[in-house]
Amino acid sequence: MMRICIGTRGSALAMWQANFVRAALERLDPALKVRLAMIRTTGDRDQQTPLSALGGATAFGQQGRLRRLAGVGLFTREIERALLAGSVDLAVHSLKDLPTMPAEGLTLAAIMAREDPADAVIAAGGLTLAQLPRGAQVMTGSLRRGAQLLHRWPDLHIRPVRGNVPTRVRKFDESDADAIVLARAGLVRLELAGRITERLNPAGFLPACGQGALAVQVRADDEALLAFCGQLDDTESHRATFAERAFLAVLGGGCRVPVGVYARFTGGPAELTIAGMVASEDGARLVEQTACGVAASPEDAAELGRRLGEAVSAAGGAAILEEVMSESPQATEGSE
Repeated sequence: MMRICIGTRGSALAMWQANFVRAALERLDPALKVRLAMIRTTGDRDQQTPLSALGGATAFGQQGRLRRLAGVGLFTREIERALLAGSVDLAVHSLKDLPTMPAEGLTLAAIMAREDPADAVIAAGGLTLAQLPRGAQVMTGSLRRGAQLLHRWPDLHIRPVRGNVPTRVRKFDESDADAIVLARAGLVRLELAGRITERLNPAGFLPACGQGALAVQVRADDEALLAFCGQLDDTESHRATFAERAFLAVLGGGCRVPVGVYARFTGGPAELTIAGMVASEDGARLVEQTACGVAASPEDAAELGRRLGEAVSAAGGAAILEEVMSESPQATEGSE
């Protein structure tokens, strides 16, 4: 009888995700015994500091060294350490939380079928963003969302907000803000979809890299568990998110400015379209491009993402990156 311990964060959404994977594994093997181990991460312990100021995170580098990257791994590194130490057998992550630089000794066994990657709006009075009054106050903990909002509606006032999904929704309800923007996937999974007043089309309002996708991570040398969990892998989600992660990696992996990317299959079964953007924090400058190509494998998809990242960098994205990263240490997209 196989026994598996899943490492997960303790937020409501993280627990939903871990239990979702648990149920999927138990369907593969009804005799399987699975338990969850809750692990507090840096991002969980500090719920007050804006993610854009919560630096000093680390990502695993070569030869086991820790590479210093501001804002990277805030919601994953303690779980990865537990996995490497053998205190848990596998980890379940929101894919967008995982650094593009993989932890040495760990690998992704599966990327499960992706939930809708779109962002969503909860607004007072059931309004859409276009219907908000001039000077409206919009809450978000994401530099990416804030930049795209300001690019379209420069008169908006962006207010930072931290916390898990229910906490952010509660903070909005208790505030005088006009709207809040969150990932639609988290709202759907926590049965809060009824609060959504507008879905932002991800082809036009680019989501975070990997948004809506769940990653199952295991030790690279655990061949039996790697093969077992590999049955949960979704081919299209795997390829699309690999393209997105390759795009982000070109821009630095732990990118400290607003970055959005969205890959989806269009036309034929292997025809992938990917759009990516880099913006200044105030939304005044935004570089966005799209690429299409055949992605018959994850490697093909990653190459397409790399080419797009290079094109965006050459078109002005690199200049934005250099300027903003030299001014202040900003964080990557936050969890949930």
